[in-house]
Amino acid sequence: MKHYYKALNSLLSCLIIFFFSSCEKDFKEAGSIASADTHSAARAINKPNIIFIIGDDIGYEIPTCNGGQSYSTPNIDALAQQGMRFRQCRSAPLCSPSRFMVLTGKYNFRNYTGWGHMDTSEKTIGNMLKDAGYATCYAGKWQLDGGDQSIRTFGFGNYSVWFPYNLCIENDEGSRYKSAKIYENSAYLPDSVTNNKYSEDHFADYVMNFIDSNKSNSFFVYYSMILSHQAFSPTPDDAQYAAWNPDPYLSDKTFFPSMVQYMDKKIGMLINKINTLGIANNTVIFYIGDNGTDRQITSRFQNKNITGAKGTTVEYGIHVPLIIKWPAKVAAASINSDLIDFPDFLPTLAGIANIPVPANYGILDGTSFYKHLTGANDTPPKWAFCHFDNQRCVYNLPLQRYSQDSAYKLYDSTGLFYHFTKDIQEKKPLADSALTLKQRQIKQKLQNVLNAMHK
Repeated sequence: MKHYYKALNSLLSCLIIFFFSSCEKDFKEAGSIASADTHSAARAINKPNIIFIIGDDIGYEIPTCNGGQSYSTPNIDALAQQGMRFRQCRSAPLCSPSRFMVLTGKYNFRNYTGWGHMDTSEKTIGNMLKDAGYATCYAGKWQLDGGDQSIRTFGFGNYSVWFPYNLCIENDEGSRYKSAKIYENSAYLPDSVTNNKYSEDHFADYVMNFIDSNKSNSFFVYYSMILSHQAFSPTPDDAQYAAWNPDPYLSDKTFFPSMVQYMDKKIGMLINKINTLGIANNTVIFYIGDNGTDRQITSRFQNKNITGAKGTTVEYGIHVPLIIKWPAKVAAASINSDLIDFPDFLPTLAGIANIPVPANYGILDGTSFYKHLTGANDTPPKWAFCHFDNQRCVYNLPLQRYSQDSAYKLYDSTGLFYHFTKDIQEKKPLADSALTLKQRQIKQKLQNVLNAMHK
């Protein structure tokens, strides 16, 4: 009997030890899970969601918040009222070189191989943010060639695009609006899905579905809008839409105001989605234009008539809107007059994501303006540069390289120097003999920039 009780006591001791060991394991696992959840929450705070929206052929004079008087842009205006509006953002004169700069953080002389084709050896903001743990999405106009392979190589895990492959001219891809050819997951959607549908509706829905699926993660959306590029045509809000022939060569500029309004409407839907999901405070929204407005379009701006100058290096070809909303960091209704250059976006996005600027992407040209968003004191860049090599199969223009500040511009090849705020069409170059001391100093500074821009 004595041996029996001894054995029973041993068994009870083992059970007690096993029980407490199991509890300790459970507590450790629970603590580990709690720690992981805390880490995930901290990561979400340190890596806010980012939505980067590019309007196609939208010059500075289009949004009402900038002084435009011809169009209805209440949602873009609301972004400006709730965030920061920039007065001095400069692009390239055309979309393809502009987008190269945004994506890679480099001026075009470092990476521009030709119209609509980006070499897959390049690294982009998609790669940078995907490597930082972001879920990534690209929607809208691609025009970088390579289809699925390039899109994924450049860091975008989810995509729905128009113009996935490089063609001689955009119209070879067919209509960009009604009944457009849309490419997802290595294939074009069937005609039964896209016939008579409006592409921008599809892309906006795709983005919102992506956001729904990733609302608990840090996500990056690059929304390259189709609007408001020509061919100018009715939107689904126009009575003419149902009967409209989606011939890519059929264009009517009287529909341009409606297209701007529809672009603004889609942006409003995205903003509402973010608000509804309760993630607005931790989401940064960018809105920019990729170059000046089409030359067929004349708009009323600050009580003057402004004709778009897309494809040219004058002010109305390269001055574009930039608005950034970030409730957690950016003061509402703030205005920024820093000179912003398109390569500046990559390092700025790195700052927003709380990650270092990549050291293995080759030479990067951008300067971060992240600190300027948060109101911190910093020395802003005083110049911008452009290497515009317009290689297209339809027409070629001579290479143009220039540097500028917010009032003066100096061309490399010709040496022509303009005070473009007083000579907006650059018709009257300033002669060296007529320059003031300050103007000579400005010209020398801009010449130093040009001298430094080599591979």
